[in-house]
Amino acid sequence: MHHAPAGGVVEHAAPAPAAPADASAPAPDHAVIGAASGLLGQYRAAADEAFFASPTRTLLTAGVHARVPQDERPLPVRVAATLAEARRAGVERPLVVGAVAFDHDSRVELAVPERVRRAGALRDDPLIALPAPPAEPVDWQVRPIPEPAAYGAGVAAAVERLRGGELSKVVLARTLELTADRPLDLPAILQRLGRRDPGGYTFAVPAGGGRTLIGASPELLLSRSGTAVLANPLAGSVPRSADLGEDVRRAAALLESPKDLHEHAVVVDAIRVALEPYCRTLEVPARPTLVRTAAMWHLATTITGELADPAVSALELATALHPTPAVCGTPTAVARRVIGEVEPFDRGLYTGMVGWGDADGDGEWVVTIRCAEADERTLRVYAGAGVVDRSRPEDELAETSAKFRTFLDAAGVSQ
Repeated sequence: MHHAPAGGVVEHAAPAPAAPADASAPAPDHAVIGAASGLLGQYRAAADEAFFASPTRTLLTAGVHARVPQDERPLPVRVAATLAEARRAGVERPLVVGAVAFDHDSRVELAVPERVRRAGALRDDPLIALPAPPAEPVDWQVRPIPEPAAYGAGVAAAVERLRGGELSKVVLARTLELTADRPLDLPAILQRLGRRDPGGYTFAVPAGGGRTLIGASPELLLSRSGTAVLANPLAGSVPRSADLGEDVRRAAALLESPKDLHEHAVVVDAIRVALEPYCRTLEVPARPTLVRTAAMWHLATTITGELADPAVSALELATALHPTPAVCGTPTAVARRVIGEVEPFDRGLYTGMVGWGDADGDGEWVVTIRCAEADERTLRVYAGAGVVDRSRPEDELAETSAKFRTFLDAAGVSQ
């Protein structure tokens, strides 16, 4: 194992991995101005359409050639079999796109599309700086689940269990159910998400039952390109400030916060332990950097490695990591039990993973945060906070409120 120091501020995501190993595959078009933002603008929220943008590429898919089945086989086995069948059926360069639930044994929404259009990264497209369509006035009904006071009480109870030694960390989430007085314009919401944070991971994929999972995550769980592996865990956060001086002060304080540094170290160590058996080499920086989004500062660590066995796919690695302490807690089994006891809702796809994987094993899988599940008139928006023994309920409530803002601003919700 090698350790390297790290420092500074990164705009959103870790360095992009190398180009795909398949030299016969045409590369995304990085040269055509407007190619990536054009795909963003062409998303139409159809039931068989998916959009995914990362710091390496932009994908817009249409049609469904095959869906990954839900059965007793491990998820990577099911996906590999579905891709192999698609290749035998004549699908050129098949890939799966979609989402996997927090409990990846319970639900997957993955499909091999009939058509895939590719472009370079949104952040490399000059036209992404053009303004998104403004949000139309909507009369929203908002129902928090749980109520803020109940969420704070749940955090306080979890802190007592943490101090008693039952576990080291647990991530507790809450949701907002929003109902609009008119049909939602999901393509416009996606435009605002993508144009606000073009260096992150923007997605809109079918979520089953006529619903759409839509969001803009700052956190890469795992990518693989050939034998190169990249993870970019985020843990430890503080809201941004509109005042430049205060914003800088908050960022500097986050880098020195014992509570947040401890929370972050727990996540990094868990990912290191999970990846070590798969990697010939693994680079884990000794200290985190800062990543900024439009709404939040995050502590981040860029972990890079080289696979010992090139047959191990990105999805197999991602499922070995998931759920990390960044979205669940540690020990994992105890944290999951506490989440089930405290959270009065099923997380579904929230804090699962969303992305793509191809038949050669390459792929990008992102932690499903800063997101909502949407249907014609309703949104269910999610946010969570890592609770450790130094946590205060009022701080975690404020953190989740700040994290809601990424999606609420894109949807035009003023509260």
